[in-house]
Amino acid sequence: MNNLIPSRLAALRAVMDEKGIDAYLVPTEDFHGSEYVGDYFKCREYITGFTGSAGTAVITKDHAGLWTDGRYFLQASRQLEGTGVTLYKMGQPAVPTIHEYLEKTLTGGMTLGFDGRCVGAKEAEELQKKLSAKGVKLNGEYDLVGQVWETRPALSCRPVWEMDVRWCGVTRADKLAAVREKMLEKKADVLLLASLDDIAWLLNLRGDDVHCNPVFLSYLAVEKDSAVLFIQKEAISDEVKSSLAADGVSLSPYDGIYAYARELSSELTVMADKGKANSRLITSVMNTADGKERTFVDAPDPTLLMKAVKNETETENIRQAHVKDGVALTRFIYWLKNNVGKERMTELSAAEKLYEFRSSQEGFLGNSFDPIIAYDANASVIHYSPTAESDTEVQPHGFLLADTGGQYLDGTTDVTRTIVMGPVTDEEKKYFTAVLCGHLALANAKFLYGCRGMNLDYLARGPLWALGVDYNHGTGHGVGYVLNVHEGPNGFRWKVVPERNDSAVFEEGMVTSDEPGYYVDGKFGIRHENLILCRKDEKTEYGQFMRFEYLTMAPFDLDAVVPEQMSPEEREMLNAYHRQVFETVSPFLPPEEAAWLKEATREI
Repeated sequence: MNNLIPSRLAALRAVMDEKGIDAYLVPTEDFHGSEYVGDYFKCREYITGFTGSAGTAVITKDHAGLWTDGRYFLQASRQLEGTGVTLYKMGQPAVPTIHEYLEKTLTGGMTLGFDGRCVGAKEAEELQKKLSAKGVKLNGEYDLVGQVWETRPALSCRPVWEMDVRWCGVTRADKLAAVREKMLEKKADVLLLASLDDIAWLLNLRGDDVHCNPVFLSYLAVEKDSAVLFIQKEAISDEVKSSLAADGVSLSPYDGIYAYARELSSELTVMADKGKANSRLITSVMNTADGKERTFVDAPDPTLLMKAVKNETETENIRQAHVKDGVALTRFIYWLKNNVGKERMTELSAAEKLYEFRSSQEGFLGNSFDPIIAYDANASVIHYSPTAESDTEVQPHGFLLADTGGQYLDGTTDVTRTIVMGPVTDEEKKYFTAVLCGHLALANAKFLYGCRGMNLDYLARGPLWALGVDYNHGTGHGVGYVLNVHEGPNGFRWKVVPERNDSAVFEEGMVTSDEPGYYVDGKFGIRHENLILCRKDEKTEYGQFMRFEYLTMAPFDLDAVVPEQMSPEEREMLNAYHRQVFETVSPFLPPEEAAWLKEATREI
């Protein structure tokens, strides 16, 4: 691979010269800001040779750089060797950010180019603000890597399927009507949606164009009395087409969204979320065909909160999905603990075994994200995922951290268990118990309506902060319904990170992960994660109180719990949860596994 990169860079620079582009930005994005990028969109990988899931390349006439984060420093160093591409280790001392590099490198009269479909509108605006002061121009019209990529894979075009209202709980027509009410509040004539999960949710459709996320490549324009779905026609069956038409949704070619946006009458007010739309779409909206000024409303997609607040049908289905997932995960934990040291198992083979258990459950669609199965020291890397190169054999000692999830017809799951594979140290038990106490405190919180994740995050971190330690990630994220496993606007985080949009007020029906952890570099990692459902509790003269309901049903490993480290209240929280796990999961287990679960959920 490495010896191919110099010739690819030379070809790219040749077309840059033809187009008058002095620097070219190549991010890791599709046209919709999706979490996973399909093969068609892997331009950064093609032009640099780096295969990691996060990174941005900048190519100039005499230099090529690749920016990535600490997860990929070793991998990128190896893959970039001999390519002529320089690695910029993000966050390290004296390493410039991409914006700093561009500001320093580009001078007046130069042009920065990029494919505006793969760069977010807000990112493009930020670049414009920083570079225009120096007289640098931006050009987002060219997919230059695509021009030199002769063997580029085809754009994904998997069949789209319709979710029956028995799964969704609310019809497409009712959802569209609710969105139009929000448009009316903003005095918008047209709403443009570019985020795939919002479109899939609104239309009660699902697909398979994005890895682990059951969505389909598309854009949607919602008008006052109709809607237009921009999609590859081959993905839509006649049956789905007719069903859409019955609700006033017509079809148009996938790439026709830009012409549609330009040609909308300048008298129409257009609404879109710049945080979710690519820069070319917003540019097309603003550059009207008649040259007149457009009234534009930049506002969060109205689907965002609607989608996050699950209805009664969805919540009941989600509970059932978690019963299935709990059975699969419990059987997996039983298999691990009974076979470690007896048969060879690795991180990857363990992931395959868990997939086998999940696949036996009715309605299973696939993983909700790439499994994080991390043994021993590998678990100290927070987002480690095993590869053929890193795959480590699991031994009968230490911890195995399994952060995994499934997509089912009736819900999306995400769960982490830190499993004792054999003898563990007193230090490991101490922090295992502290993390568990934080998890239990958050899951059992009772709080007044109006609280956000930053109000509650301390509950999860408190036991660790008391020991003078912490973990360097958020405590929880929202979860979609047969959609993306990472979904705003709800989450748990002790400080607000505006671009993450995960600090909304908790509403009844929101599903959020509760996943504190602790990691010692090169030694071990611990994380305990359940999904929890926000519910209303009592209402008093002080207001409406809220609480959480456990969705995830799987045991925590008592072999690493130090009961003496827990208060009586904390022990009862754990015992109550384990009673619920046994009652829920045991009826679906073979007798010997049910007997094991009885012991695994014993009172402490």
